[in-house]
Amino acid sequence: MNKAATSFALVAVLTALLMALSLAVARHGYPFGVTGVKRLDGIANADKFLPLAAVYFFASMLMMILPLKAASMVLLNAADTIHWVVIALFATIVGCLAARWAFGQASAPWALLDWRFLFVAAIVGCHLAMNELRRNILLRSLSFAIFGGATLACLFWSFRV
Repeated sequence: MNKAATSFALVAVLTALLMALSLAVARHGYPFGVTGVKRLDGIANADKFLPLAAVYFFASMLMMILPLKAASMVLLNAADTIHWVVIALFATIVGCLAARWAFGQASAPWALLDWRFLFVAAIVGCHLAMNELRRNILLRSLSFAIFGGATLACLFWSFRV
């Protein structure tokens, strides 16, 4: 958890600095700044978490039924990697919004109230609880069903309000 928080903070600060640089250059009228802002805004979108959540929940579903050696391979090569990608992507979003807020866009932090950011909490929470879920056969069976439903929901449900 400490490593995740440190990684989140570092990526958020670095992104905020890059967004602030791009906004400052754009404010002075250079087109390079607009390009930098567009590139960072292209990453900073809550819709990016739906396919990542689908892949993570599918990997988690596999970890519930696979033997220990195969499950550890899925954990290290898929689930753990997606967990870090989600942390880095969410930190990028927070950094972009912090830089926009610092440059006078007072409504920028309100973008964090998007309900699709709950997928970030779900992935991080499941990753932290993965050992407990695999320990008990009843929890493993229940988790298999829940992860299967979550995978299908992330893939096929539109989540439009």
